[in-house]
Amino acid sequence: MSEKNIKMGQLIARGVCRHLKQYNFSCLEEFVPIKGSRVDIIAIGPGSEIWIIECKSSPADYNQDQKWEKYLPFCDRYFWAVPQNFPTNILPADDGLIIADTYDAEIIRYGPERKLNPQKRKKIITKFAQNASDRLRLFLDPRVSKKYSID
Repeated sequence: MSEKNIKMGQLIARGVCRHLKQYNFSCLEEFVPIKGSRVDIIAIGPGSEIWIIECKSSPADYNQDQKWEKYLPFCDRYFWAVPQNFPTNILPADDGLIIADTYDAEIIRYGPERKLNPQKRKKIITKFAQNASDRLRLFLDPRVSKKYSID
């Protein structure tokens, strides 16, 4: 993936996170639900609902993604977030769709709700909280030892 696409993906993620905050969702970017996979955004809503959002900046970026279906067991809803000019007809029609830019986003459609079982929900929320706490610690104390790595 080119540096331009990585940057655009990060800008799309920022717009999505800003939008979801309006609905009291807390977002974490680059979350690792399972070893070897990293979702662009995981969001936890006020009712403990868990959404995963994959940000795609171009059709080529989407076509290179071979892992997204592995994320479905880790969320109640799954979304694609893309820029305004993205050809959305290439995305799976059953998944959620968000149109986003650097500043905001709009949810175009909701994908099906797949309720997580309580044990899995607790495990994901705990990992989310630990990840967020570790990231804040590194931000507040950049000299914290590398042995306290973040997944």
